[in-house]
Amino acid sequence: MACVRNVSKDYGCSTQASQNLIMLEKTGKGIRMTEPPHDQTSQVQQLPTQKTPTIAPLTTITIAVIGDVHDRWDADDAIALKHLGVDLVLLVGDFGNESVNVVRSIAALDIPKAAILGNHDAWYSATEWGIKKCPYDRTQEDRVQQQLDLLGEAHVGYGKLDFPAFNLTVVGARPFSWGGSEWKNTDSFYRSRYGITSFAESTERIVEAASSSACDTVIFLGHCGPKGLGDRAEDICGRDWSPPGGDHGDPDFAEAIEATRKLGKTIPLVTFGHMHHQLRHTKQHQRVSIVDRDGTIYLNAANVPRIVKTDTDCHRNFSLVSLQNGIVTKASLVWLNQGMTPISETVLYQDETFSSKPHQGREAIV
Repeated sequence: MACVRNVSKDYGCSTQASQNLIMLEKTGKGIRMTEPPHDQTSQVQQLPTQKTPTIAPLTTITIAVIGDVHDRWDADDAIALKHLGVDLVLLVGDFGNESVNVVRSIAALDIPKAAILGNHDAWYSATEWGIKKCPYDRTQEDRVQQQLDLLGEAHVGYGKLDFPAFNLTVVGARPFSWGGSEWKNTDSFYRSRYGITSFAESTERIVEAASSSACDTVIFLGHCGPKGLGDRAEDICGRDWSPPGGDHGDPDFAEAIEATRKLGKTIPLVTFGHMHHQLRHTKQHQRVSIVDRDGTIYLNAANVPRIVKTDTDCHRNFSLVSLQNGIVTKASLVWLNQGMTPISETVLYQDETFSSKPHQGREAIV
């Protein structure tokens, strides 16, 4: 069990997370960002004969989920995250084919963050065919380990990271996942690096991390999503290559989520990537990117490519999640231009109990 990464970093429990409300005009050209007063608590005088209960103020944090990067990351991403007023960044992996320099840049991001490495992040190390194609001398360097070292405690694969200032813990699923219910091309890789030889052992390792979380609110971060969310090609983890159809989610991830619920943990958000929104077998529509089930929002953030350059501009996307007192109230896909101005916002999910107005134009089936 020495491979389990049980780490906790205090990002300042005394600092209240700011409330970030993003409102985009119908023209898609303007944005207004507001923050509430820093002190929303009222002073209540306590009488000697009666205790006055303390009521915590509503706290909303903005989480940016960054889908499969595939080498599409630059210095402007950090600037964009600051413009969006993000409190926490979650990265689902596939930064590139063992792209150490990309990971180095992401590791330098000075916003609270958690990440998990994907299958492309072990592209030349996890499979026999990948090892044969390796462009560098694997006897002289280990680029998988270099990425792990650069991310340090921010890498939550088979581990967790506590964020007491936000009253939540991010728990990582199996890192370097290829998806699917067959334990293949992975045995020697996981055995040598983590001592894991089966889905059952993988589930146990994830649950062990979740059980050690300091907070009762748990957000799960994976590269591929969990099994059980649909078996159509267009479903959130559906197989979209020939032959199309079938659930390509991770069974160990799904079992770990259920086991964590039985521990009494609240799981408002499970987020991941790997299964790109653009389907391979058809261009008529895109993959379902969000599912609301059993009080948990499942978000696939793999809108690829995440950066698109034109002759005159550069657009980049982020998935934004609003979390209010441990409940997801909104999830949307936002595109920014080179000037860091949002040019579009597609609301994927909105909890109407937290909204004063019904929202129009939901993109995905929830």
